[in-house]
Amino acid sequence: MTPVGKAEQFDAIVIGCGPAGSAAAAVLAEKGRRVLALEREKFPRYHIGESLLPFTYYPLERLGLVERMRQSAFVKKYSVQFVSPSGKTSQPFYFFSRYGMDVAQTWQVLRSEFDLILMENARGKGARVVEEVTVRDLLESDGRVVGVAAEHRDGSEVRYHAPITLDCSGRDAFTQVRKDWRIKDPKLNKVAVWTYYRGALRDPGVDAGATTVAYVPDKGWFWYIPQHDDMTSVGVVAEGSYLTRGGIKNPEEIFKREVHENRWIEEHLACGRQVGSYYITREFSFHARHCRTAGLLLAGDAFSFLDPVFSSGLMFALKSGIMAGDVVAEALDAGDMSAARFAPYAAAMREGIENMRKLVYAFYDLNFSFRELVDRHPEAAGDVTDCLSGDVNKDFSRLWRQIGELAELPDLLPLGQPLERPG
Repeated sequence: MTPVGKAEQFDAIVIGCGPAGSAAAAVLAEKGRRVLALEREKFPRYHIGESLLPFTYYPLERLGLVERMRQSAFVKKYSVQFVSPSGKTSQPFYFFSRYGMDVAQTWQVLRSEFDLILMENARGKGARVVEEVTVRDLLESDGRVVGVAAEHRDGSEVRYHAPITLDCSGRDAFTQVRKDWRIKDPKLNKVAVWTYYRGALRDPGVDAGATTVAYVPDKGWFWYIPQHDDMTSVGVVAEGSYLTRGGIKNPEEIFKREVHENRWIEEHLACGRQVGSYYITREFSFHARHCRTAGLLLAGDAFSFLDPVFSSGLMFALKSGIMAGDVVAEALDAGDMSAARFAPYAAAMREGIENMRKLVYAFYDLNFSFRELVDRHPEAAGDVTDCLSGDVNKDFSRLWRQIGELAELPDLLPLGQPLERPG
C-alpha cells in the first residue's frame, strides 16, 4: 500500500491504546510532548486479563488514577489462593502481610471499563487519541523508523511522522511479527478456555475478591476472578493435548467437562448461571528478540507476553508503558536516540519478566508445590508473596535456590536488548 496525503509530524507515535500504550501516551503528553496514539478498535471493547497485582499501585499513582480506582465499582482484591483438585485450599497469600494498605489492596477489573479509563486519562493529559485506525506499515528511512502508515475506518490512508514510535500493540505484536523478532518460550505453550458466570459463590469477608488458582490434573488450572455486578470470570488453562483429549474441541464442552475436575470450582459455580460466550485461545508465552531499533521501542505485551497464571500481564504493561514514556521523553530532551539510552529500560523489564517466569515454571513443574516449599522453608512465603504481588525487580536468588530443590527452573533468555542501528 502507498499512503497518500500530507504526513503529520509528532514527537512520538504510540501504536495501541491498551494499558501500555495509554500509560506511555499519558506520560509523554504530561511532559508536554506532542503524542499521537492510534487504536484499531473503538473503546469500550472486550478484553481478557482482568486481575491487577498489588504493585500496579505505583503505575496507577503515577498516572493519577488511584483515587479514580477507589471510587470505581471494581472488586477489591487482597490475596491469591491455591486450591487442589479435591477442593482443599491453601493458606491465602495476603498482600497486607507484606505491604501497607495502599499497595496491599488492589482490584479485579472489567477490561472494557478499565482500559477506557486509561485511554481517557491519556487524552485528558493532552495526547491525541484516534480510534478505529489500523497501522499497516512502519515508515523507514536510512535504516530508521520515521513513522507509520495507517488506514482509517473510511478507508483513507495517511502517514504520520515522528522521531520515535512506541509499539504497544499487545499480543498482536506488530513489530515482532514483521521483523521476525518473536521467540516462543520453550515450555509455556498452553490453551485457555473461559466464560463468565453471574451469581457464582464468593468466599466470605476479605476473601470475597481473591483470585483463586484451582488445579486440575496434569498441572492445568482454573482462574476464578470475582468482578462487579455479581459477575465472575472463570477459565481453565492447560496443555492442548489435555484439554482436547477424547477428540473434544468445542470450548463449551471442554469447559463443562473440566469444571468437574476441581471440587472447589464445581461448588462455587453450582449456584451461578453461565452468561455470554465461551472463548478459547492459545496462551503461549513469547518474547521479543529486541526491545528497540532506531526510531522504535516496544512496550507491554508487544515486548513480552508471559503465561497468565499469576496475572502479571497488566502490571508489566502499565510498568513498561510508564518506563517507556519516561525514557522516550528523556531521549527527546537530550536529542539522543542511541541504543545505549534504552539499555536500562530493557534490563529492568527483562529482570522482572525473568523473575516472574521462574515462578511460572515452578508452578507447572509436576514435582513442585507451594505448600511443600513453605513447609521446608517458612521464610520463602514472604519472597513468594513479593513476586506474586509484582515486586519483581529485586534479588530472589535465595528463593530460586529453595525452589530449585523441588523444581527445574529455566535458563535466562538472552533477549530484549536494544538493537544497534544497522550500518
